[in-house]
This record gives sequence, C-alpha cells and structure tokens, in this order.
Amino acid sequence: MESIPVSGPSITQKEIDYVVDAVKNAWYGQANLYHERFEKTFADYVGRRYAIALPSCTSALHLSLLALNVGISDEVIVPDVTWIATAAPCKYVGATPVFADIDNKSWCISLEALKACVTARTKVIIVVDLYGNMPDMDALLAFADARGIAVVEDAAEALGSEYKGRKAGSFGITSVFSFHGSKTMTTYEGGMLVTDSKELYERVLFLRDHGRYPGDVSFYNHEIAYKYKMSSMQAALGLAQLERVQELVAYKRQIFDWYRRRLVDMEGVTLNYQAPEISNSYWMVTMLLDSSFGVEKEALRQSLKEYHVATRPFFYPLSSLPAYAGMEQALLAQKRNKVGYGISAYGINLPCSLKIDERQVDYVVASLRKILIAKSNH
Repeated sequence: MESIPVSGPSITQKEIDYVVDAVKNAWYGQANLYHERFEKTFADYVGRRYAIALPSCTSALHLSLLALNVGISDEVIVPDVTWIATAAPCKYVGATPVFADIDNKSWCISLEALKACVTARTKVIIVVDLYGNMPDMDALLAFADARGIAVVEDAAEALGSEYKGRKAGSFGITSVFSFHGSKTMTTYEGGMLVTDSKELYERVLFLRDHGRYPGDVSFYNHEIAYKYKMSSMQAALGLAQLERVQELVAYKRQIFDWYRRRLVDMEGVTLNYQAPEISNSYWMVTMLLDSSFGVEKEALRQSLKEYHVATRPFFYPLSSLPAYAGMEQALLAQKRNKVGYGISAYGINLPCSLKIDERQVDYVVASLRKILIAKSNH
C-alpha cells in the first residue's frame, strides 16, 4: 500500500486554466480582475456584503483585531484547543489571550467556560469552528451582544458548514477563512476576511496596503500599516476552487461517511459530532479513543505510520505549548480546562485528503483495527 496522506487538495484543469490566464492577462488595467471575481463570488457564497482576499487566515485575524482597535489593555477570549494562529494575532496587537475550555461534543468553545473567562477587559471573543463543526452560535452571540463584546468567527476549517441553514462565516462582526493547501478549497496559501460592516471593510482595506486609501497611486501613506495582499494567481486558483465548492464539500462528507460506516461498531471510538442544527463539512475526520484503550495519540500515530498511514494529532491545548510557557493565563487554563486536556490526549485526524478513495479508507480502518486489537491483547 502506498503512503496515504492526511490531507491535500483536488486540482483539475479548471484551476490550471484560470491560473495560466491570470499569469498571461491579470496585469495593467486587468490587474485586479481575479481578485474582484473571487471576492464577490465568495461574499455571495457565504452570505456577506464584503470580502477581502488576503495572504493567510492569520493575517485576516490580525486585521480584524486591528480594525476593532484591540490593544495592550484588552483581553481576547479564544478556545484553548485550536491552532495557534487563532491566538497569535492577540500578541501582534499587544492584547492578552484568555484560554477557555471546549465543549465535550462539538469541540468548539464552551459557552459556560467562556462566561467564566469574561472580565471588564474582555473586548473580543474569537469563536473557532473546529474541524468543520460549529457551536451554538445563537447563544454565543446573544451572550456577547448583551455585554458589548465583539465576536470574530474563525471559520478557517469550516468552509461549507452550516448552522440553522446559515453558512459558516456569516456570524460575528468579521469572519475569517484559510485556503492553506490542507483545506477543503485552497489557494496554496491564502485567506479571506468577510464582514457586513462597511466601516470595518474600509478600515481593513486601508490597513492591508501600507496605510493607503484604496485606489491611491500617489504613494501617500497616512499610517504605518501592513502588506497583506493576495496575488492574482492565487485569486484565480481560489475562484476556480470556489466554483467547485459544492463538489469539494460533498466529497468531504462522503469521506466522513465511509469512515463512520466502518467504525460505527467499534466501542470506545468516537468521530466528529454533528448536532441537529449543524451541517458539518468535516474538514478533518477526527477520531477520539476512550482512555480505557490506554493508547495516547502520539503512540497511535506512530503505529499507523508503520502502516504508511499519515495522521495529525488533535490540537494540543494552547496553554500547554512552549510558546505560552509561564504565561499567567496559560497557567490558569492548565488548571481549569479539563475537557480540552482530556480530549486532546486521545484524538487524531485520519487521512481525508480530497484524493483519498474508498479502498484507501478500507485500508486505514483495517490497519487501525489491527493496532487496537494488538494493544488490547497486551
């Protein structure tokens, strides 16, 4: 059996043709042709008024915090279990990240845990749609709105997911997406910021281009700002992928269903949860083992590697990382975030690239069963 990758894109002739056309023609008066098409199509798909293509989701989060005037005296609540890109921009603007525990079913930020983290300094809550799932957005937004706290939706992993019929990315004052090569749709590297606020949209456009107003050709800078722009080739690739988004999301759901049907009879194995009001796009097929197996994630990943099966670990709690070692908020989170620490220890992401087929899923599951049976017999 060939090595099975954990993630990766689906690229067709459409993507190649669009990128080649951008290389040939997206210059001079046509320089923004693909950016404008990509942004408009994306805003329409998500259900937002404005969209801005950017070099990464991290830059989209950074610009969101800057546009919301988050600074040194402020706190930003983030889920403890997520990729560090959610929290790192807090440091960029001088704010303090506060790590809240996650829900034991959705794996998204827990509303009860979040409530306990709010202080007079809380300015923003970043809600992460982890692995394609979504939390109870109505309850979260009602809580935040009642306290005048802005919500930013980190939908980096949830393109195509829905909450009560509304697309991921249509919640919060801004929402952000990732188009990294591992994501459901890709621009190789890249991101998108979406919003319904004209004021925030215009501020982000200004901040992402060295403090220049859109359309300025006089090189007259009003503030020291940032260079966060996507190339035409990336925008062309993104547009082609977006025109195939229903196909890509449907295939992600098909992959999850292949795993679900093959693992449903295995006691102590839990896959991604989907609440009745959620349509999960399953960016990653994530598996949790019951602690009774006595197998933590790194040992399981190493065993699967011997079968040429690539995996990813369930995100480590941010508060456990060397990057936040000794930080007061990290120390507090280590004591209180029991759910996140418990789940993270036993979770892995199974292969679910957009090139995987049912035969390969059979092989992954068969390998997994052999490993778990062998370990249970010891």
